[in-house]
Amino acid sequence: MEFLLIAFAGKPVWMWLAFIAIVLALLVFDLGVVHRKTREISVRESLVMSAVYIMLGLAFGGLVWWQLGGEAGTAYLTAFTIEKALAMDNVFVIAMIFSYFSIPRAYQHRVLFWGIVGVIVLRAIMIGLGAAIVAQASWVLYVFALFLVATGIKMLVFKDKPHDVGSNPALAWVRRRFDVTDRLHDERFFVRQKDASGRLVWFMTPLFLALILIEFADVIFAVDSVPAIFAISTDPFVVYTSNIFAILGLRALYFALAAMVDRFQYLKLALAAVMIFIGSKIFLADLLGLEKFPPALSLGITFGLLGAGIAYSLWKTRPAVEQAE
Repeated sequence: MEFLLIAFAGKPVWMWLAFIAIVLALLVFDLGVVHRKTREISVRESLVMSAVYIMLGLAFGGLVWWQLGGEAGTAYLTAFTIEKALAMDNVFVIAMIFSYFSIPRAYQHRVLFWGIVGVIVLRAIMIGLGAAIVAQASWVLYVFALFLVATGIKMLVFKDKPHDVGSNPALAWVRRRFDVTDRLHDERFFVRQKDASGRLVWFMTPLFLALILIEFADVIFAVDSVPAIFAISTDPFVVYTSNIFAILGLRALYFALAAMVDRFQYLKLALAAVMIFIGSKIFLADLLGLEKFPPALSLGITFGLLGAGIAYSLWKTRPAVEQAE
């Protein structure tokens, strides 16, 4: 039992094991029970599952608060909220990828499930590297902060370029080096068929290409989200768990948001403001002679900015009949 109390990355092993057990249980329950058979996910089911994932994420935040204190708990909730909001931006790119490959809704859940598994591993590597760098050179946090401020200003000033899936360098690289089928083969990622020389070889399907691009897109999004979370907390446990719990619900949230992503046109402006705030609060704390910007105030401002962005988006994009009234 003493093993469970040994510190790993600053936290008892039992807390890491509890987190891993919850994540594994959710993944097994999702794929092995709820979605054991291939089927299309309804918007209603998507909303219910998304609400469940959000409640589980908040419940784990309560555990963090109870075990590690109010400051860690507040940092977790702030990081969870920001990552959840950034995930909405990711939904648009995922929808573009599925549209490009003409992936039926019935097969999309399988791609998203394995995409989440890949994200869990990739984020662990990126956050682990980030934590190691920050531990060795704390000044890197100021680099992260400047990057966030610059990213936020860029989001405010420059319009996004249309996302061109076909010109993605990862897609071009894979197609040059591997055999790829021209059409889907149900929900299979790989199939055996004859190549140009008549030999039976393994071919990738467009479903697997979609998975590759979704993982590639997450790496790009992580360039923004990981520095943002480290600007909130340098605790690897808080950073990683908040990140993963926010991402776990992305799969469920996707099917509800994909149909109404146009309703959140002004959320990007709110995200830009949050990026600028999260980056600048490190410098603001130094100017005010504070050891750290008050976590509760940081959480309140983050909630306020994102809430205002969502509310304004929904109001501006309400149906024409309501606007006429």
